[in-house]
Amino acid sequence: MKIFQLLLITAVLVAFTGCEDFLSVSPQSQLTQEVFPTTEEDALQATNAVYSTLREWHYHSGGFPILDIMSDDAHKGSNPNDGANTVGPYDNFSHTPTQDGLDRWWNSLYQGIRRANIVLERVEPIEMDQQLKSRYLGEASFLRALYYFDLTRAFGGVPLVTEVETAIELSKSPQSDIYTLIEQDLLFAIDNLPAKSEYGPNNLGRATAGAANALLARVYLFQQDFLNAEEYALEVIQSGDYDLEPNFIDANGPEGEHGVESVFEIGAVSTAGQGGNQYANTQGVRGTPNRGWGFNRPSVDLRDAFGNNDPRREATIIELGDVIDGIEIAGDGTTPDEYVDENDILQIESYNRKVWIPGTSTDTQYGHNRRLIRYSDVLLMAAEALNENDQPDEALIYLNQVRERARQGDESILPDITETNKEILRDLIIEERRVELALEGHRFWDLVRTGKAEDVLGQYGFISGKHELLPIPQSEIDLSQGVLTQNDNW
Repeated sequence: MKIFQLLLITAVLVAFTGCEDFLSVSPQSQLTQEVFPTTEEDALQATNAVYSTLREWHYHSGGFPILDIMSDDAHKGSNPNDGANTVGPYDNFSHTPTQDGLDRWWNSLYQGIRRANIVLERVEPIEMDQQLKSRYLGEASFLRALYYFDLTRAFGGVPLVTEVETAIELSKSPQSDIYTLIEQDLLFAIDNLPAKSEYGPNNLGRATAGAANALLARVYLFQQDFLNAEEYALEVIQSGDYDLEPNFIDANGPEGEHGVESVFEIGAVSTAGQGGNQYANTQGVRGTPNRGWGFNRPSVDLRDAFGNNDPRREATIIELGDVIDGIEIAGDGTTPDEYVDENDILQIESYNRKVWIPGTSTDTQYGHNRRLIRYSDVLLMAAEALNENDQPDEALIYLNQVRERARQGDESILPDITETNKEILRDLIIEERRVELALEGHRFWDLVRTGKAEDVLGQYGFISGKHELLPIPQSEIDLSQGVLTQNDNW
């Protein structure tokens, strides 16, 4: 499972560092912009480097799960003082254009885009196996689309960069132009990438045609293009390459890494050094056992959304006193077990179960493989699109597949949904997405794209016409000398 991950790490290090001190070797022996990539081996290293952005802590919304924290699924977490001025403002929508993390996220995504542009611009002229070249170009196209989709969802219109060498001062391109490039890149990736089943064990984690179809379905869903969203979600379903894990907990856990439900995930190894994934460490149990910093605390509202009989709740939320892998969760002594206001429980110390990795140290937690696209997400995207396209009976098939897995054979709970009224079914599908995909970074976007954000998040400080987008980092506006303009109402 980790072979490709380790090879990728090695390739990135080779591609971007020298083997000796640069003062002791002649320029001809170094990798520079002028001589890299020029060979088939260079093409592999350059393609692997595009993936390396996914491994950087800052790729994950600047290092913290702010998208969950901005939703009704979670709060800042950790102890009261930790990150109060840096992460805390996302909890009540008091963040500003100079907020910690925004610049890191922006820069990380553009770094990934630049690496993709190097492959797309400089691998094409290399004389090498044409099928392999096409695959590398497909991988770079998929990743560039992924990075731009993250950018445009978060910041709206952004500078459109498709060449390695470009001007320093760039203005925004319309969001429609960003989406056009994303769609073009994903269509190219679909035509040039293998199916998941066509990759061998040494290439686990690479982009596939299925991943490109799934991401394109998500892109169309965000644009309210339900006909295309239906088409590309069904392409994934009908491919036969994917299924639901029998046990829900394995959909995000170690037993399901690169498994049947994984459409695209970020591989990681259990080390705090190169190759580890600090995304999980940021959210790991704080205190006893010491598995991380404890950010992204599940909300009381999320608990209520599960109800009392949904097995996914236990597989999503770690409660104090739980015993996992023989370890009792005692939590952090400096964090109140409960936050109470006028007898109402506002918060309960708890943690994200989906990032738990068995082990005894914080380093182990770095081995979590974050799933960016799961098959259950694809099923629910298909259900949503089919319902919007006036095919409720077809929508129910995919919605109920997700519920069937969730009840784990207990027919007394989570019965199949039979509702066919379009408006009611729309809400049921969004609520199913909430409990199925909780704490995986989807809820905030789902509320924004469906127009529910103000109604649901207004009590936390969300302002319609402003908070659908994050502010452009002020540092980027300053660097552009005002060419790059701020989003409305920021």
